[in-house]
Amino acid sequence: MQSAHLALVSETKSSRELHRLTDVHSSAVRSRNMSAIRAKDTRPEMLIRQGLHKRGLRFRLHVGRLPGSPDLVLPKYRTVIFVHGCFWHGHGCHLFKLPKTRTEFWSTKIDANVRRDIIAQEELSALGWRIGIVWECALKGKCKIPLDALLDQLVGWLDTPGASTLELTGGSVERVSVT
Repeated sequence: MQSAHLALVSETKSSRELHRLTDVHSSAVRSRNMSAIRAKDTRPEMLIRQGLHKRGLRFRLHVGRLPGSPDLVLPKYRTVIFVHGCFWHGHGCHLFKLPKTRTEFWSTKIDANVRRDIIAQEELSALGWRIGIVWECALKGKCKIPLDALLDQLVGWLDTPGASTLELTGGSVERVSVT
């Protein structure tokens, strides 16, 4: 029994050492890099916020009492908008690439984010909210949509009664549901 435990400890230590060897940064540098990644006020989110504000739309930001704490809440339209990063929300577009190191960790983390997104969207729908999702690839990368065209699609959707969900992805409107 003790030898099995020692083998497990030895295996764990060696995998930690292997991870340390595969990372090009020290722990302190990696920690600083990861802490700089924002959850709010990201560049894609700011572009959407500024564009909608210039078009006269008013909204609330990161309303914590709603499921998923949506990036933008437009109470007048009973609509929420999420601006999702393709990596963190597992979009599968050209901007998403699963890291080659610690693949299991990242896969588990991203899968949990996706599950949380689905649950939040289901809860918001059940509460009668319309849901818009703008993916990062719609704003940057080889398939990006020009910002004015993307904002036109968002505003057009807001003005369409009965259109319950909108998903904007690189190069296209991925899904519009009417209920």
